Amino acid sequence: MDRSLQTAATGMQAQQTNIDVISHNLANINTTSFKKSMAHFSTLFSQVIKAPGATLNNGQITPNGVQVGLGVQLDSTNKNFTIGSLNNTGNDLDIAIEGDGFFQVQMPNGNLAYTRDGNFQIDGQSGELVTNKGYSVFPNINLGNNIQSVNISEDGNVQVTRAGQFNQVDNVGSIRLARFVNPAGLIEMSDNLYQQTLASGRPIEGTPLEDNLGGLRQGFLEGSNVKVVEEIVNMIAAQRAYEASSNVIRASDEMLQQANNISS
Repeated sequence: MDRSLQTAATGMQAQQTNIDVISHNLANINTTSFKKSMAHFSTLFSQVIKAPGATLNNGQITPNGVQVGLGVQLDSTNKNFTIGSLNNTGNDLDIAIEGDGFFQVQMPNGNLAYTRDGNFQIDGQSGELVTNKGYSVFPNINLGNNIQSVNISEDGNVQVTRAGQFNQVDNVGSIRLARFVNPAGLIEMSDNLYQQTLASGRPIEGTPLEDNLGGLRQGFLEGSNVKVVEEIVNMIAAQRAYEASSNVIRASDEMLQQANNISS
């Protein structure tokens, strides 16, 4: 009876984690370039009461044996990197990646982080292209001042037209992307950023539209890839599974109570 209580408890803990993951997905439904996660579970080891192939008292070999499972455990949370819908913003500094790849961002400590959020700004002091949090895009791109318009090509070339008598056009740099063999192995940070790990592998840097990297779409932002209906269905299923495990605990408790009444 104690075994059934512990097994049901692991089921409740698993579904609680499942709800946590689903709630995080739903909370970020309007977050630019957000990638949804899914909890993956695996069985806990089984208690082998009688091993398959064991010899019975009558000398026969048992074909199946007796094995009782002891519950479930959280195995991993898998990040889904399918592309979200591209939304037209009309802003020259908004850039979406149409395909594989990440923008590279230089953190204050000098390390690189990675993001698909292309909602960029111009630093008023340095004139550099930066994220909403002020982190510089890497390699650094200095747009300068007196800007009339910015043009960013699909392959990452950045041109600035400056206001003035002759509308001077300057090439100020190129945006380069990075991709990973296993992007699901990246660590998700705050501010729509990811960090490299041993599981993700080393970044493969390159020019957009080359080396299996996607192209850039100026004036667009990538939306979240969360599907509301799918998440709500998953939430209902997790809630029902949690309820079923709690019913098992209630049933086991009632059986223990009845056994206790008999013994007294």
